[in-house]
Amino acid sequence: MGTGIIIPASPQDKCMKLIRAFFKLIRWPNLVFIILTQLLFYFCVFQPLYGSNDLRTLVWLISASVLIAAAGYIINDYFDLNIDQINKPQENVFVRSVNRRWAILWHFLFSFMGILATALAVGLTKWYLIAANIFVVLLLWFYSTSFKKQLLIGNIVISILTAWTVLILFFAFTTPYDALGSGGDTAVKFFRVAFLYAGFAFVISLIREAIKDMQDIEGDARYGCKTLPIVSGVRTTKIYTIVWLVVLLGSMIILQLYVLMFKWWLAVIYNSIFIIVPLVYVLFKLSKAQSSNDFAFLSRLTKFIMFTGIASMIFFRIYFNYG
Repeated sequence: MGTGIIIPASPQDKCMKLIRAFFKLIRWPNLVFIILTQLLFYFCVFQPLYGSNDLRTLVWLISASVLIAAAGYIINDYFDLNIDQINKPQENVFVRSVNRRWAILWHFLFSFMGILATALAVGLTKWYLIAANIFVVLLLWFYSTSFKKQLLIGNIVISILTAWTVLILFFAFTTPYDALGSGGDTAVKFFRVAFLYAGFAFVISLIREAIKDMQDIEGDARYGCKTLPIVSGVRTTKIYTIVWLVVLLGSMIILQLYVLMFKWWLAVIYNSIFIIVPLVYVLFKLSKAQSSNDFAFLSRLTKFIMFTGIASMIFFRIYFNYG
């Protein structure tokens, strides 16, 4: 039998609780994924091709990407408070721990620091990348306030920003002249690989965002969102998602046939087991998915496929020899 005495939390416990809430708010696993993606692209694609080291630029670019992404997650949760209380009540950080005024302050602070880090990375000679990241900050704001509630626009915005994680490094380490294919064979290879992974990131993000829309249909519908499942129904959204899955699967299979010309056997085996087979499984399970839990599982699986796809960059470090 309890005594009925409530022991108040210590200042240390409150501090730890706030820190945990903060890291949950900024989606720290996603930030780690951004860091990993950019490190892999630099060390497994750029460095083997160009044989140069520019760690200063890399560190500032990674810092910029992480800060801007964190700001985006904060502002998204800030405006999604009511919807998330329905879709993700167990994950609603604002309600339990974080003061909303502090959250909006963090958003503006992180956004400013992200733009500053971009400027420190590329300087005024590549002012267009600073402008691009300012545009990214604005996109994340309008995504949170408006775009995500509109038919497909929010999904496309997130997919473009996911691809930008790779492309910003590409444009930072090359010139517009080289990017147009005038920088010789090395520049052409760099262009192909960069846009290969950016394209993969774009399409897998489109797929995942559509699955998440089906998962979150209840809360989105209650607060006036016009996502594809709400406007056209879950069945139509499944067909839309399956089309993109087939496109990605077909592209991956064609890519493996191309890679076989160079006898990259380990890469083909890896991609077949960890990308193609899971994509086929998603395709099969999606047709039967009904509940929110079904779509949540498929969302996690597509995130895993995104990870394994990006991780395949390591084979360029091992095999980079196009002949």
